[in-house]
Amino acid sequence: MVNNKKIKIAFLSTYPPRECGLATFTQDLITAMDNIGTINTNVIAINSMENCVYDSKVIAEIGQHEQVDYLKVAERLNGSDIDLLVIEHEYGIFGGEYGDYILDLINNIEIPVVTTLHTILSEPNIKQRLIINTLGKRSAKVITMASNTKHLLQSVYGIDPEKIEVIHHGVPKKQIQPRESLKKKYGYENRQIISTFGLIGPSKGIEHGIEAISKVVKENRDVLYLILGQTHPALKEEGRSYRNKLEELVKRLNLKENVKFINKYLSKDEIIEYLQLSDIYMTPYLGKDQAVSGTMAYAVGYGKAIVSTPYLYAEEMLSGGGGLLAKFNNPNSLADCIKYIIQNPDKKAKMEKDTIKLGMTMYWDKVAKCYIEVFLNIIKSASKMGVA
Repeated sequence: MVNNKKIKIAFLSTYPPRECGLATFTQDLITAMDNIGTINTNVIAINSMENCVYDSKVIAEIGQHEQVDYLKVAERLNGSDIDLLVIEHEYGIFGGEYGDYILDLINNIEIPVVTTLHTILSEPNIKQRLIINTLGKRSAKVITMASNTKHLLQSVYGIDPEKIEVIHHGVPKKQIQPRESLKKKYGYENRQIISTFGLIGPSKGIEHGIEAISKVVKENRDVLYLILGQTHPALKEEGRSYRNKLEELVKRLNLKENVKFINKYLSKDEIIEYLQLSDIYMTPYLGKDQAVSGTMAYAVGYGKAIVSTPYLYAEEMLSGGGGLLAKFNNPNSLADCIKYIIQNPDKKAKMEKDTIKLGMTMYWDKVAKCYIEVFLNIIKSASKMGVA
């Protein structure tokens, strides 16, 4: 590799305009890296839609369910000037059984690979374990976003601990606006705002959040629970059925004045404003294996007092005192946590102070530097091996 050559990286991921958290994550990371300017970034987009129009960052596409595309991309990368491939791995993104089409790519690629894991199952089936184990063997580095998942990667998936890097999920850096002025802007003056945001689907456990609110409002009539985000586009009928179920639950519990759905795909600026006006952020998720949550990362980044079920990422993010962990599938536990924060404003202020202290280390500019350092070290090592 010539020293003055700008290193070229390709990210294999979903990408906007596809509406999913992974696509937003990849775009945000690339934008932050481009602002630093050390490397040249490109995207190979995993596409599940017809006639999807991408920006100039996208140099190739893979049809999610077209197995031959995975091999073709491996061959194309081997013959290109791309120095390193970054695989953003999430279940449901790649085609085949549990996404095993990715193996056609990883087993045939000759350039260095980094894999970033967005879900790490504690009890994978045989195929799921094989996929992550193979990615681990074929990757120069495996990136996770929570330290408490490292033992799973080693003990469950057999990944070499020397390959594992922990890098925070990034958060956009925006000026903090006064909570009360934002509440006034949105018409929520004199309300205690609890919020949940993200693409809506059954794994989010929002029904338990709504049931918790029904218990909280008996003593706190000013509480308003904002459920922010559209139904997950990949879920289709299942997602619509779930949203209808939530809306019926709100009616049945007579919570029309205390629960509001904002049924749209939110821009980053909208998400940040809603977070800044929130008094408490809640993630009542059902799955304990969630290794990262972009919504939780944002809430930490903007200094929220947080109530959450104890999935992996929440346990790590709240270990410093930034919120309370409730039991899974337990509206009473969620309600008790919410009421404690409302009734103890001094404790709430301390939680906000603790989360913003952590959140300041998670801004995208800092996260991007960590990724760049990992990539440059891999390219440097590969170059030395090539010379040898």
